[in-house]
Amino acid sequence: MATEHLHRLGPRRLTVVAVANEAGMTHANVYRYFPSKEALIDAVAEGWLRNVEHELARIAEGPDPAEDKIERLLTSLAGMQRETLAKEPNLFAVHLDAMVRARPTARRHRIRLRSLVEGIVEEGIATGAFSARDRERAIAHIFDASYRFTHPAAIRNDASLPADIAEARLGAVIAAILKVLRSGTL
Repeated sequence: MATEHLHRLGPRRLTVVAVANEAGMTHANVYRYFPSKEALIDAVAEGWLRNVEHELARIAEGPDPAEDKIERLLTSLAGMQRETLAKEPNLFAVHLDAMVRARPTARRHRIRLRSLVEGIVEEGIATGAFSARDRERAIAHIFDASYRFTHPAAIRNDASLPADIAEARLGAVIAAILKVLRSGTL
């Protein structure tokens, strides 16, 4: 119910009372599970972020070489973010707010994303595909270089950019990331 309200009304107009009424319960009952409106909205965002993470985990844990995994993971993450902004702007707004304010939901999401990227980097180093000398710097490089395409604030700022141009730019950034990971300069 909360997800539908959020999609339809947005985070500012969503109320615990309306969610409770639609679910056929009292608002006091909803407050037993969610201590505040913000906690309810975080739970909705957490569900969406978990779906994103499951898709990215499928890529990270797949049989492809590490280079392909980095490319697919970044491309998928960027695409899911842009699609959510276009099709579900209220959900995107919640995610953006959580990231900007460093809410616990966003911090957990960043930790899980970092873990996926770390696994791919370690695999690439173990197989010899990546020559990175410093794993932490390599991981930071991936996130720093792809920020414009994967962080919701940057995605919102580039919302008017045509998809084909955004994809071409991301492709160029991914090629540069992979070149650095292969070169051993980090």
